[in-house]
Amino acid sequence: MAIGARTVIGLIADTHGQMRPQIADAFAGVTMILHAGDVGGGAVLAALSAIAPVQAVYGNCDDPHDPSLRKERVVTVGGVTIHVSHGHELGSPTPSLVLARYAGGVVVFGHTHRAIVERNAAGRLAVNPGAAGPRRFNLQPSVARLTIARGSADVEIIGLT
Repeated sequence: MAIGARTVIGLIADTHGQMRPQIADAFAGVTMILHAGDVGGGAVLAALSAIAPVQAVYGNCDDPHDPSLRKERVVTVGGVTIHVSHGHELGSPTPSLVLARYAGGVVVFGHTHRAIVERNAAGRLAVNPGAAGPRRFNLQPSVARLTIARGSADVEIIGLT
């Protein structure tokens, strides 16, 4: 894909086997979906694949031997490298911790169920799209849309009600 093109990627994590119907609307028009782990089974991946191609990593609640899941994923879109991992491998992941550990202009993680977007001084972006599955920890379920254009990335958190 050319660096000048505009691409929108759906970011999702911590579905824990639940596919909320609002996800299809939130991901309308995305060209790819990146799942940051704790998928909760093949039915979630199949439902997401009906929206757009999916690349997923395993979380601490997934089977690490599932052939559809990887420990981490690295994709480059429009000149921006995106690293995806669940974050449980770091204990309690934070934006500064994932940016220190992994390369890429955008680092996507899950595990905490808390949606967060943080850009560091170097312009690198850490994103946790929040948890899209069962509501836990009194947090609003959410996903994110990552837009890549002209070699830079911006992200929007979308609450699922």
